Amino acid sequence: VRLVESGGGLVQAGGSLRLSCAASASTLSANTMAWYRQPPGKQRELVASITSGDGSTNYADSVKGRFTISRDNAKNTMYLQMNSLKPEDTAVYYCNFRRNRFPGRYDYWGQGTQVTVSS
Repeated sequence: VRLVESGGGLVQAGGSLRLSCAASASTLSANTMAWYRQPPGKQRELVASITSGDGSTNYADSVKGRFTISRDNAKNTMYLQMNSLKPEDTAVYYCNFRRNRFPGRYDYWGQGTQVTVSS
């Protein structure tokens, strides 16, 4: 599965960006899709996830109320709408596509897109 992120860039604090992740496979074939981010000098962390079954979502506490994850199955694309951005949101954002296959799972990653929030 190939994933291509887009939509990153430089924005001032308080601004908004929308990230997109286009998948080469049906988004319905993923058990879960998610956005992760890796701030400079830090480990990669989960930002938000969405399940394929009922579309339930999960967010990191740091982004709740500001970010919204969604997907368009007809376009095989996942989105992350980011509002009220803060300098601490600066990171490389990665798209994740996960298939659960007993006894393990398969994870696919995009190349990442840089988001920089200036104060």
